[in-house]
Amino acid sequence: MPAMSEQERRPQDDGRDFADAAWSIPSYILSGIILYGGGGWLLSRWTGVAVLTPIGVIIGVVLAIYLVYRKYGR
Repeated sequence: MPAMSEQERRPQDDGRDFADAAWSIPSYILSGIILYGGGGWLLSRWTGVAVLTPIGVIIGVVLAIYLVYRKYGR
């Protein structure tokens, strides 16, 4: 069976690709905020340095945007 790039693309597949991207981009960003923001919050609770939570959130957003760029930007 030939690869998708070799097959003729159907019009309904294009809408599904857009819908997949529309759901996965906010999911990446929200996951980055939760994961790294949560890690920053835990570190700030452990060390007593309150600035680690916003730093974790910023790092999470930056890494999530980088992942989105790597996946959909090319």
